[in-house]
Amino acid sequence: MKQYPQAEACSASTHVVENMPPVLENYNMLSSDITLNEAVNREGGEWAIENLTEFGRLCGSAEWILRGIEANRVKPVLATHDRYGTRSDLVTFHPAYHEMMSASMAQGLAGSPWAEPGPGAHVARAAGSYLVCQVEAGHCCPVTMTFACVPTLQKQPDIAREWLPKVLSRAYDPRNVPHTEKESVTIGMAMTEKQGGSDVRSNSTRAYPIAQAGPGADYELVGHKFFVSAPMSDAFLMLAQAEGGLSCFLVPRWRPDGSKNPLQIQQLKDKMGNASNASCETELRGALGWLIGDEGRGVANILEMVAMTRFDCLVASAGAMRQHLTQVIHHASHRKAFGNLLDRQPLMQNVLADLELETEAATHMAFRVARALDAASAGDEREASLARIATPIGKYWVCKRQPGHAYEAMECIGGSAVMENSIMPRFYREAPINTIWEGSGNVQCLDVLRAMRKDPESLEAFLDELGLAIGRDDRFDSRLSSLQAELGDLQNVEYRARAIVEKMALLMQGSLLLRQAPAVVARAFCAGRLGDISGNTYGLLPVEVDCAALIDRGRIHRQTDDDASVD
Repeated sequence: MKQYPQAEACSASTHVVENMPPVLENYNMLSSDITLNEAVNREGGEWAIENLTEFGRLCGSAEWILRGIEANRVKPVLATHDRYGTRSDLVTFHPAYHEMMSASMAQGLAGSPWAEPGPGAHVARAAGSYLVCQVEAGHCCPVTMTFACVPTLQKQPDIAREWLPKVLSRAYDPRNVPHTEKESVTIGMAMTEKQGGSDVRSNSTRAYPIAQAGPGADYELVGHKFFVSAPMSDAFLMLAQAEGGLSCFLVPRWRPDGSKNPLQIQQLKDKMGNASNASCETELRGALGWLIGDEGRGVANILEMVAMTRFDCLVASAGAMRQHLTQVIHHASHRKAFGNLLDRQPLMQNVLADLELETEAATHMAFRVARALDAASAGDEREASLARIATPIGKYWVCKRQPGHAYEAMECIGGSAVMENSIMPRFYREAPINTIWEGSGNVQCLDVLRAMRKDPESLEAFLDELGLAIGRDDRFDSRLSSLQAELGDLQNVEYRARAIVEKMALLMQGSLLLRQAPAVVARAFCAGRLGDISGNTYGLLPVEVDCAALIDRGRIHRQTDDDASVD
């Protein structure tokens, strides 16, 4: 037998781990984000910076990042009956989900602008939402719906008196008990049915008055809802057909006498993303509901809630882009390839700078709408009209840009970004959600056209907003003239709606950046989005763009000794 010489040394270690970025955690999401800080201060929320800084520290902590992971790793579980066979319709969640809910409610994300109105109230709340959605997006759904329900509930004063104090509470009570036993409640929304989807006027669910019909009266609802998000909410705003037409109802999970309201969950949806948040199909078998406003006014009465949820989609997509950018710049600033750090290589710089530009434009847009909401709350009708048209424009464009942004960030990171122990697969699966929920792209475009028809001042206010940047860049001026010409020709306008709304979105972002952002950002946006070189692919910025300066704006910036940062 052949003899082999014995190795002089034997080690189980085959290599040294190097050229890999450290885990991104324990950084302050607020103080490290230049663009967000500027937006909060510029748009009227400067008084909330101290509180938001503490919330940003929490959101960027290793403990809270882990909670976001755990809340999505263990999906909600439905039990339709208890062990004795009694109908329960109970959905249970991982404890991390409840911890996230508790923190967001305590931060005031479910009602602070209504409970404590004033300059910058919507801006400060939007900043909190922008931060926490970078940790965990699923729980933001019930928080958003609870926040958004207020304008609709206020249309029925007797219902508002009973429910709003609990809606506006900063406490969180997940117990499965009647609302009369709770200090705080959450509110869901259920409009979609199988046969209609976004066409809610085709809803088939029927509402029958128990005694006297009319605003605030008791009805029984019979029918189905194909999508009910957050089925453990304490009540739901729903649309159903009454004798007077499609009407809006508040349907509690428990009847006032303590018996279970017959909203029966058929199954939970097995979604590709948004895993921590339960969504379900529900049968209404004579469920008690209270009429909000008059019969036949259901769509009008619920539209303000829908507008607020769409605003939150805009904010959340901008926040998600910020997290994509944070992850990719962190990776590229630590990873070497072909002899240099990735963030110093020209082609990668083009892509990273383009991703930063997209994030910055989205953030400017979201917080400008937040300022309009604050002004509208103070009685400014012009700003209310601007918010009316800018919300669907922003929801359409920013949410639609989110999936491609997530994909490009993953490609920059490479193979480790598609591993399930990375944060990016979750953000990639989450990315299409906001484009679809609360009205898909086509619905948003039609809503823009509807605003132009029903509230002509909304278009005037929007064009005035764009006009504030005239003379600052020839490319912007040229594109604005082209848009005005298109808006002057309404033939086939519905067919052209996507093209028009895209131009409106880009010009609003351009106007904001030209007036508010550093010149290096504004010039890059006009060159990359309004110039001759533009497209859906990232990394097409022309050579005159200062990519290094843009990338530096997107980095995690340590600003105080208490803000731990790995960069």
